[in-house]
Formats: sequence, C-alpha cells, structure tokens
Amino acid sequence: MASDKFVLLGTEIKKGKGAVLELEVAKLHTRNSLKVPVIVERGKKDGPVLLLLGGVHGDESNGVAIVRDIIRKKYHKPKSGTVICIPVFNVFGYLNLTRAFPDGRDLNRMFPGTKNGSLASQFAYTFTKEIAPVVDYVVDFHTGGADRSNFPNIRCDFNEKEEFELAKAFGAPYVMHSKYIHKSIRETIHKMGKPIILFEGGKSLHLENDVIDIGVNGALNVMKYLKMHEGEPEFKQGPIYIKKSKWLRAPYSGIFESTVKNGEQVTKKQLIGRISDPFGEFEKKIYAPSNSAIFGLNTAPNVNKGDAIFHVSVK
Repeated sequence: MASDKFVLLGTEIKKGKGAVLELEVAKLHTRNSLKVPVIVERGKKDGPVLLLLGGVHGDESNGVAIVRDIIRKKYHKPKSGTVICIPVFNVFGYLNLTRAFPDGRDLNRMFPGTKNGSLASQFAYTFTKEIAPVVDYVVDFHTGGADRSNFPNIRCDFNEKEEFELAKAFGAPYVMHSKYIHKSIRETIHKMGKPIILFEGGKSLHLENDVIDIGVNGALNVMKYLKMHEGEPEFKQGPIYIKKSKWLRAPYSGIFESTVKNGEQVTKKQLIGRISDPFGEFEKKIYAPSNSAIFGLNTAPNVNKGDAIFHVSVK
C-alpha cells in the first residue's frame, strides 16, 4: 500500500485500527437493505492489503467457517498491512443454503459485472469497483459442489510466478494448475494485475474440521509469507503439484463404492471402486488407469453412467 491513508467503502481505517463495514447488496421486498459485512483490520506498519473471501457460493460452508475462524483466532489482525475479511460474500445463497443468487445465476460467473445488469451482475460490479481496486492479494475459499468432495488443494496459474509462490506458501497438501474461468472472480482479479489463489476443500453444506484447519493455517502462512505476521510459513509436508487432471467417469449406473480414500495416491491398475446394482446381479470393478493422486471424490451412494466419480492427476 503506497500511501498512509487507507479508505474502504467511504471509511478511513487508520493504522492499528479496525472496522466492520457494510457492502450493500440490494433492497429486499420488505424494503430492508441486505448488506454484506466487511471486517477490516489494519496493522501499525505499512504493508500489503490481503482479502480473505468466503461464501461466494452460498452452500459452501467450509469456506465461511475458515474465514470465521481466522477472525476468531485474531489472525486477521496483522502486524503490517491490512486484512479484509468477507466471511459470507453471497449472503442470499447463504441464507437459503443454495449455491446461486436469487436470480438463479452463479455469482462466480458474473464478474466484473455491470451497473444495470442482473442482481448478481450488479453485485459483482459493486465489488469490482469498491473493493477489488484496494486489495493487493486475494485468497478465495471454496468447497466441492453437490456430492463431490475435494481433498484440500490450492489452485493457481503455475505460469504466474507471484501466484505460484503464494500457493506454495499456503501449504495445502496439493497445488493444482488451473486456468482462469471466464467471468470468475479469479479472472477479474488477475486482469487487474493482482495475485489470487483459490482454496478447495471438502463438500458443500458440510463443516469439516480437518479442512477448516488447513484453510486457517494456510491463510496464516500466506500472511507470514507476505510479512504481515512474524515468523515463517509452517506446514507438515511439501505439497504435491498437479499440472494436469481429469475426472474419471462412471462406466455404469448403480451403487457406487470407493475402495480408496480421498487424497490417496494410487498405482496403475489398483482397484479404486465398485459399481453394483441393488439386486446383487452384477458388480463392476473400477481400476486406476495410471499412477495418480485422487483429490476429488463423488460421495453419492448412487451414480449414473457418465457421472464424475474420481478427480485424478494426470502425468
């Protein structure tokens, strides 16, 4: 941050101080305003501005809990720089336990937004104009959707050196190369010249303590890496890097059973799952097509032919 003065949403935050601000989303039918709480803490020394973002999809509870725990543990109070926490970005979806905005749109496909577009587009536009310009780095917390569970991993563009170093510092078990999805927050922040990494862990509408812990510790590691907190990043083991990946799809419809754990590394031709019918007439075995890491798993008891069942690394 270049200057001594830091202003967000019309409020100046002085060094060593914090504030709870509000980003207005819209008026409800009852004429009440729906606002997104924005929690800001500024250190006593100059430094970067880091945005920690949860709940872009309203049903992704782990991300919300990660940002909540960062605040609860007071990690969001830096020695240097400024931390902006938005635990629940998509308040509409969070209240209704759904992924989308009330207009049915995926908020993470509406950026940078338009001033007079759909409700989701207008909200994206407000964020892009009011918050995105003042941040230097972003960590965006997500989970798997529907019946898919993601083993904790960080996604970034390996070709962007600053992003890649940030991803390594986070300390997740896996770091995955991921292209920028059109009209996503990641693409918009990237086009503004700011590094952004995306955390994936667990599944929607679930709170998983092991996933939350990795997310919280990862955010603290990022702050240490950026010299916002004292100390060096700490993690149990070096991450495994995934340059390419694909989903293995169900070759049959039926009851799906995985014989391996999410996050496990498997060898070629290893038995990884079974699909059977409920009447005991057939059972089909699924084998690993190559040596790979499994970092995404379908948790549904029943699958249809063609459903994605294992997210695996590809060499």
